[in-house]
Amino acid sequence: MTTPGPQAIAERQLCGLVNGLAQQIADHVRERAVTLGLTAAQATALRELSGPMTMRDLAERMSCEPSNATFVVDKLEKNGLIERHPHATDRRAKQLVLTPEGHALREQLLELLSQHSPLAGLDPQQQRSLQDLLEQAIVRPS
Repeated sequence: MTTPGPQAIAERQLCGLVNGLAQQIADHVRERAVTLGLTAAQATALRELSGPMTMRDLAERMSCEPSNATFVVDKLEKNGLIERHPHATDRRAKQLVLTPEGHALREQLLELLSQHSPLAGLDPQQQRSLQDLLEQAIVRPS
């Protein structure tokens, strides 16, 4: 059995840190969501719905399958937070649009998520650097 090299050890440690941060963020979202009567998935959908977008776009931003996003959107629509509108250029697609109640709840959610965030220990420049590095890391070669 071979001993892992320094690069493998460093990658394992980095993966552990990224997983730990992801778990902290998920816990943070879940804790804040429940105070607004939302599930973590519903809170994630509201957070990501920064403007009109298709279900496919929302699912991509939520990092889930479109069928899972549909389930979440159905619940948000039932609660009067989201509406489906015809897409301007694709008659097969619908655009998801926040209702006034959805906008108000999203603003509350964003405010709650900014309080005691797992990323609050980083200043804006450090957050941007982390974002840049993560974007580079997740780019998949074609």
